[in-house]
Amino acid sequence: MQRTGRHSRQPPQGSPMENGVGQAPAAPEPPAAEGPPVPRAPRTRPRLVFHTQLAHGSPTGHIEGFTNVKELYAKIAEVFGISPTEILFCTLNTHKVDMQKLLGGQIGLEDFIFAHVRGETKEVEVTKTEDALGLTITDNGAGYAFIKRIKEGSIINRIQTVCVGDSIEAINDHSIVGCRHYEVARMLRELPRAQPFTLRLVQPKKAFDMIGQRTRSSKALGEGRVSSGKETLRLRAQGPAMLGEGPSPCEEEATRRVDDLLESYMGIRDSELASTMVEVAQDSAGAAQLAHGLASVLGDFAFPQEFVAEVWAAACPPREGQE
Repeated sequence: MQRTGRHSRQPPQGSPMENGVGQAPAAPEPPAAEGPPVPRAPRTRPRLVFHTQLAHGSPTGHIEGFTNVKELYAKIAEVFGISPTEILFCTLNTHKVDMQKLLGGQIGLEDFIFAHVRGETKEVEVTKTEDALGLTITDNGAGYAFIKRIKEGSIINRIQTVCVGDSIEAINDHSIVGCRHYEVARMLRELPRAQPFTLRLVQPKKAFDMIGQRTRSSKALGEGRVSSGKETLRLRAQGPAMLGEGPSPCEEEATRRVDDLLESYMGIRDSELASTMVEVAQDSAGAAQLAHGLASVLGDFAFPQEFVAEVWAAACPPREGQE
């Protein structure tokens, strides 16, 4: 009998071994030499496009690429084929003359912008029988001061033709276009008592459903400002607009307190100015430094010392454990 020896079997053609399957793993390749880190592609800034209409009625337009209020007005004017000087002020998410919805220095990314344009001009004669007229004045940041509030029972409240939202164009034929609201408030305070004077007013053009309204607005927390935690575009007088979150509840409360002081001392209400004053106060070491900071913001306008002290206290309340 022929003995058969052991022979290694040759794998058939096309077997897994021939194709590399089942073979011992190859020796790992040496790691590649570390080079400089590959820089990440820059983050693309989202395109910010806002919807807008004229408050008295118009098709919807789209605007983008603005940094401050003047540029915003120019963009709106371009869309609707009007002059930027026709725009008195803007409101957010309502076509009505609602002073709690005024566009200030911040716009929510989903806000709808309504532009209120010049309507009829009217003149009223006023006699100061008291020191205060009962007006709260603000401005649009582009040269127009307008009435934000009319106090119940005041001198102006008794003149039915004067309304919230009216722009003050002239006092005794002296044009105040281009003046800030605190300058206009000072002019009105300095007018002598018992001597009649004339106000030339421009009312915003109204839609049919707003004709006959005489709006008075009440105080509200966060008046004219976007809600906290909402992503917003913050407009700046100089430099690019900043994208960020809305103010914190503490910042909103401090701003409201300073805004109340502005109305009490100066007869103006401006949440954006109040917000700026809060920022200056929080960067100041005391009331004296705050006074210097306010002078740099508002130029030569001099605030009384007691007002500056109250702003300091309102913007920088003592923390727990401090006296």
